[in-house]
Amino acid sequence: MIIGRHRNTYAEIDLGAIKHNIQIERKHMEKDQALFAVVKADAYSHGLIPVAVAAQEAGVDGYCVALIDEGVALREAGITKPILILGVTPAEQAAYMAKYNLSTAVGDLDFLKEAQVKLAQKHAQLKVHLALDTGMGRIGFRNQTDLKAALDFLKEYPEQFDFEGIFTHFSTADSADSTYFERQLHKFHDLMTVVEQRPKYVHVANSAASIWHRQCGGNLVRLGIGMYGLNPSGKEVALPADMQIKPAFALESELVAVKKVHPGDSISYGITYTAEKDEWIGTVPMGYADGWLRRMQGSTVLVDGQECEIVGRICMDQFMIRLPHEMPIGKRVTLIGENHGKIKTAQDAADYAGTIHYEIVCSIAQRVPRFYKSN
Repeated sequence: MIIGRHRNTYAEIDLGAIKHNIQIERKHMEKDQALFAVVKADAYSHGLIPVAVAAQEAGVDGYCVALIDEGVALREAGITKPILILGVTPAEQAAYMAKYNLSTAVGDLDFLKEAQVKLAQKHAQLKVHLALDTGMGRIGFRNQTDLKAALDFLKEYPEQFDFEGIFTHFSTADSADSTYFERQLHKFHDLMTVVEQRPKYVHVANSAASIWHRQCGGNLVRLGIGMYGLNPSGKEVALPADMQIKPAFALESELVAVKKVHPGDSISYGITYTAEKDEWIGTVPMGYADGWLRRMQGSTVLVDGQECEIVGRICMDQFMIRLPHEMPIGKRVTLIGENHGKIKTAQDAADYAGTIHYEIVCSIAQRVPRFYKSN
C-alpha cells in the first residue's frame, strides 16, 4: 500500500517518456517481432499499473513479470494481453496461473511432472516457456538430453500444457566485450537443434541485446530498463546515436528546516560530520526507509541548481545537506532529475554508491508517493 499522499517527498513518473522509449525500440525491431514490456518489481519502481497501461497505449504486445502476484495484479487491472512470468513458480500453483491465463518460465522436468497432475485435476491448461541456461547460471535447461525430455513430456500432455515459448537470458549483452555473449548465443543455437517444432515465441533479446546485438535472433524482444530511459550498460558502453531514450523517473523533496551551525557543531547519528566554520544546514524529509540509503552520505543533491552535499549520516526519515547560503523553507531539492538547468541522474547516484541504476530506482520505497504526467 502506498502511503504519504501528503508528503513533500515524491517521485514523478513521465509516462510520455515511457511511450517515447517504446516507440524508439519499435523503430529498430524486425517487423515480425513482438515487444513485451518488462514491468516486474513494480515496473522497476515506476508503478506497475500506470506503466502497464501506458505501455499498452504505446502498442506493446505483452508483458513480462517476475512473480505470480504481479501477473494477477495486471489481470485484475484489466490487462488482457499475454503475460509471462520470468521467475521460478511453484508447480502447485499451476492451475492458479492457468486460471489467470498467465504463462510461466519452466527450467526443469520435475516442474512439468508435478504441474501436470495439478492441471489434470482442474482440467486446466498452462502456457509455458522453456528456459535455457546458456551461461547465466540462474534457471533453465543446460543440455540437450534434459531439454529433449521436457519437450517429449509436453508432447505427451497437450491438454495440460501449451508450449508457447522458449528463451534464454544473456548476462553480458551490455558489455563492451562480446566474447561471453557470443558463447551464450552459440550455446542457445546448439540447444535449439533438439527443438523439432518451434513454439509461438522464441526470445533472447533483453534491452541490451536489442540495442547492441540487434541480429541475435528471436521473434520477441523483452524491453526492460531501456523502456524506463536508462542505459543498460551504465557508462561502460554509450547508447547509439539513434537510441535517444528519455529517463522517466524523477525524485524530488524540499527543505523542511534550515539552521546556521558553528565550528564544532556536529550533525546526525554518530557525529560523523562536524562543522569547521559557520555553515547553513538544511534538513530534507527523506531517509533510508524511503530508499535513499546510508551509503549515500557524502553524495550531492541539487538545490537552486547547485550541488549540496549530504552531511552526517542519513537517518531513517531525514537527511541533512550543507547549503551555500541561507535558503527558505520549502525550497525544492532534487535527488534525480532536473533542477534549474542542472541534472542529477540515477546513474550519478549509482556511481557514488558503487552499484547500478537499476538498484537505485528499485530501492525507492512504496511510501514515497508516485505522481504521473503524460508529457
